[in-house]
Amino acid sequence: MAKKFPIHPAHPERTCWGCDRYCAADQMICGNGTERTQHPIETFGEGWEREGLDPLRPADPAVTTP
Repeated sequence: MAKKFPIHPAHPERTCWGCDRYCAADQMICGNGTERTQHPIETFGEGWEREGLDPLRPADPAVTTP
């Protein structure tokens, strides 16, 4: 089971976010590469979790053609 992904971590720069292990940036285990994967807050900034989501709107009524 996957770990819960933190929305606003205290120090995202200290962790590799590339897999579910969340290794320390200087002790990566998974072989994800030589550089750590950044947390979305580092890449996209505040509000990254809402990016691209449209507000809920009612479903369109079914269109019938005669």
